[in-house]
Amino acid sequence: MTERQGAPDVSIIVVNWNTCDLLTECLDAIVQTGGDLSIEIIVVDNGSTDGSQDMVRQRFPEVNLITNTENLGFAKANNQAIRRSRGRYVLLLNSDAFVRENTIERMVAFMDAHPEAGMAGCKLLYEDGRLQPSCYTFPTLFTEFCIATGLDRLFPKNPLFGKYRMTYWDFGDVREVDSIMGAFMLVRAIAIDEVGLLDERYFMYSEEVDWCYRFKEKGWKIYFYPHTEAVHLWGGSTERVRAEMLMQLYGSRIEFFRKHYGKRSARLLKLLIGFNCLLRIGPGGWYYLRTDNPQVRQKHQAFLRLLQALPAL
Repeated sequence: MTERQGAPDVSIIVVNWNTCDLLTECLDAIVQTGGDLSIEIIVVDNGSTDGSQDMVRQRFPEVNLITNTENLGFAKANNQAIRRSRGRYVLLLNSDAFVRENTIERMVAFMDAHPEAGMAGCKLLYEDGRLQPSCYTFPTLFTEFCIATGLDRLFPKNPLFGKYRMTYWDFGDVREVDSIMGAFMLVRAIAIDEVGLLDERYFMYSEEVDWCYRFKEKGWKIYFYPHTEAVHLWGGSTERVRAEMLMQLYGSRIEFFRKHYGKRSARLLKLLIGFNCLLRIGPGGWYYLRTDNPQVRQKHQAFLRLLQALPAL
């Protein structure tokens, strides 16, 4: 396999669903920080009704805009753009992620220097400047047990209990990892040619973990590179539909287990998720129901709905 000749350095893909203001900020950041790289930008709009499509046409006429009449999900929308992309690298970038000066240039330089790397992620920060953990080990029944019981949050610095989110690490050094967050995912195009596209059975969530798993199976390395940054707001387009997103999150995780670990592991995962729901609804319900915070109450209802939907996931 050889790199694409005469191609742009990077094809930047942004999937949007009703996040017009965030998308504007995201595209502004790309345009202002592109540096000397040759870049093509592809926006896939998943049936937004907030004026996002008109905004892109008017403010960013150079952007290749793909418009869908409905929300096709994260994986399918990204695949639409990947098929159309021409770059040596493909950058999957969330609409609520904003690159900083030289971020893309430095990441491309890192990938150029590491031909064994199939993909890499940069350091992500919350809006207030705090570190946002963005690397994970592949999920297992043990890591899911730690999440369900809260051991990962009680002992975040313990390498055993904090294994999944890697919270024992300060994210300060270059490191090969299992999986990186899909908010900023720079991927080598020829590796995609070998591994294949995102699995469209995942509507949202776990598609990037599945992709990383398949990259690893093909022998490609995945790196975390901390020497450049992007700001990620986390959940900019999904916060208002908490219950649906919670079911998407756990439904996708169950599908990942079923696909890669087998049906028995998927059934055991369902039991762990059910246990987690019962803890949230029962003992945790005292906390949820005594507060006047509507978002906290909504979270309690979301876990109740998840428990009811669990057998069909």
